[in-house]
Amino acid sequence: MGRTFFVGGNWKCNGTSEEIKKIVATLNAGQVPSQDVVEVVVSPPYVFLPLVKNELRSDFHVAAQNCWVKKGGAFTGEVSAEMLVNLGIPWVILGHSERRAILGESNEFVGDKVAYALSQGLKVIACVGETLEQRESGSTMDVVAAQTKAIAERVKDWSNVVVAYEPVWAIGTGKVATPAQAQEVHAELRKWLQANVSAEVAASTRIIYGGSVSGANCKELAGQPDVDGFLVGGASLKPEFIDIIKAAEVKKSA
Repeated sequence: MGRTFFVGGNWKCNGTSEEIKKIVATLNAGQVPSQDVVEVVVSPPYVFLPLVKNELRSDFHVAAQNCWVKKGGAFTGEVSAEMLVNLGIPWVILGHSERRAILGESNEFVGDKVAYALSQGLKVIACVGETLEQRESGSTMDVVAAQTKAIAERVKDWSNVVVAYEPVWAIGTGKVATPAQAQEVHAELRKWLQANVSAEVAASTRIIYGGSVSGANCKELAGQPDVDGFLVGGASLKPEFIDIIKAAEVKKSA
């Protein structure tokens, strides 16, 4: 059995309870492939996690957008992995480029977060990706390898990790890595895992693409051999998210 296609929806800091209910209703009504073809996880803001978990169809799962680097305590404004587990939230997104760039989260800090979340039983969508300057200077793989290395040094069991490659220059800009660009980095990442972790981890770990994924470009991206799914931003708030989930059929028929 190959790697099950994975589609995540990152709702970021968006929505009122009424808007969230509308998005959930659209998802609940959507006709999508079965769970053995595609795994779907949506990530609402913290305050709406219980609402979405209770209202969302059972074949879709819920993720938090972040969690604290260790056990809870005197960390005002943070949410711990233990709290997410207590709420029955199975997934968390860590290392998103917005947190790296705006809040200054280092590779090491992200690696520590990933390791701690896994230790508490959460599954992790771990984000890596380069800026436009880094791509133009030809250092894409150096950057992505360094980000992945900080995780690999702290994680022994990769079975609950999905790696999301998100070129920062393609997030929310409308610019998309071409299918060939996405495939190139995904293939190099898989080679890095093979050389630095193990052949088994390289073969089984899902590497998903994020960065202006839409209903228009998802099928061509999904057709790339090392693209195992998507982490979708803005389009995950719209009905076209259902079309993006359906792109998993490309893999099924390949």
